[in-house]
Amino acid sequence: MQSDLISKYNVPGPRYTSYPTVPYWDVNSFSESRWKDSFKTSYAESKKEGISIYIHLPFCESMCTFCGCTKRITRNHEVESPYIRALLKEWKLYLELLGERPKITELHMGGGTPTFFSPSNLKSLLQGIFGESGSKGSAELSFEGHPNNTTEEHLRVLAELGFSRVSFGVQDYNERVQRAIRRIQPFENVERVTRLAREQGYTSVGHDIIFGLPFQTTTDVIATIEKTRKLMPDRIAFYSYAHVPWIKGNGQRGYNESNLPSAEEKREQYETGKKLLEESGYVEIGMDHFALPGESLHQAMKTGEMHRNFMGYTASKTQLMIGLGVSAISDSWYGFAQNIKEVEAYQELLENNKFPLLKGHILSNEDLVVRSHILNLMCHFETSWRSAEMKFSELPDVLIRLKEMETDGVIKIESDRIWVTEKGKPFVRNVCMSFDLRLQRKKPETQLFSMTV
Repeated sequence: MQSDLISKYNVPGPRYTSYPTVPYWDVNSFSESRWKDSFKTSYAESKKEGISIYIHLPFCESMCTFCGCTKRITRNHEVESPYIRALLKEWKLYLELLGERPKITELHMGGGTPTFFSPSNLKSLLQGIFGESGSKGSAELSFEGHPNNTTEEHLRVLAELGFSRVSFGVQDYNERVQRAIRRIQPFENVERVTRLAREQGYTSVGHDIIFGLPFQTTTDVIATIEKTRKLMPDRIAFYSYAHVPWIKGNGQRGYNESNLPSAEEKREQYETGKKLLEESGYVEIGMDHFALPGESLHQAMKTGEMHRNFMGYTASKTQLMIGLGVSAISDSWYGFAQNIKEVEAYQELLENNKFPLLKGHILSNEDLVVRSHILNLMCHFETSWRSAEMKFSELPDVLIRLKEMETDGVIKIESDRIWVTEKGKPFVRNVCMSFDLRLQRKKPETQLFSMTV
């Protein structure tokens, strides 16, 4: 029974936006010079495909207690201009490292709350980015908007700059749940910004819905999805609340563990929500994502071009991703580098023309192979080792670990490939954990990750 599998596989596990996962980075052997070398090597190999940019805008006017992101709570909007100056200085340092203007394939603004910033300041920031990189061309540009403060001007200004995709955080429409997570926003606000986005020409409007929130019931999930179906967003992220109150500063301490749904209740919420979404015409894509047929993420899944990185699932893959802003992570494929998390220290380092790096990891040859397998599983629910470059010394051990999952009907194993069954899709993170050699070699003594279910 599915409930038996839930009890068995509901363990702490990574969400695999990277491999190795951040807690397993080899920070001691990382250095700025090694990072720069990996960055330049990657760009030389992949400049024709262009780069991706993630911009982290950390400011929020109020704390949402479900959020685990790096943020700064303030109502002082004078923080906007100094932060933008720092972002553009960081971008300039990367341009100097590249030695030329790169083609931008994808750009995403996340947070925090990007729409905390005024439309004019966002325009200044983006003109600074595009002005140094040449024409934005056919780049896919997207941002996260808060339904309560995203204005028609925000949407218009960004559309004029080439933005065609926006996602709005809905979470849940039940007022009791909203009070618990301190995210009070009526349906009318979401309806308004969804309508305005479409009027401004956005071709992909997304909604984020979370299950497993405090005080949330399956009835609440049904009610939220019923309201969502009235608006039919092009893309829906329907994912499990990650309860990680041990992460410093994330604010997830406004309720008790007893206020959270049980693992079985969460799975019922997911299965019910998934059924409703599929009945409405949405297609399940990767893990926790749904899209209408023809939407860019759905097309990318069909063509095998879908990718997963620190921005989540993306419709295009670039080997090189630059993360700008506090806590942002850059990915050269051969290495990761994360920025420091304090706004003032970030700005001060850039005033002195220094890269604001906190830590990083340079991938070994083994890391690169394992990373490819985990990416395949997360994006396509299958992977193979037919080619020599996809084999590694501990593959037999991985297959031994996977045998029980095969017995449980979670996966199918052939001589040179595995794939995740429909029954096993909710447990794809568990499948990836069997490949995660760094996790297997050093099991955490304390809980590092949210539960997989």
